[in-house]
Amino acid sequence: MPVEKSLRVCEKGHKYYKSSECPSCPTCDKENKPTSGFLSKLSSPARNALVHEGIDTLKELSKYKEKEILKIHGIGPASLPIMRTSLEEEGLSFKE
Repeated sequence: MPVEKSLRVCEKGHKYYKSSECPSCPTCDKENKPTSGFLSKLSSPARNALVHEGIDTLKELSKYKEKEILKIHGIGPASLPIMRTSLEEEGLSFKE
């Protein structure tokens, strides 16, 4: 059964279609994508989920267990290797 997409307009006036309850605008996501740092390596849903949870630095990320991060809506298993590598490059790791 196909999910119906609804037309939405963000606060900046961008029009887009979405089938989920996720309020993020794809155009705004592209405009706001960081150019450096570990967040720049993640997909928009994963990046938005972390920022929404207040996790915007590797030091903050290192306070969480991998299982805790995976429970956040928007984070999938494909994001973990990227985060793990970024942590390791800074001498950090996920909480045990």
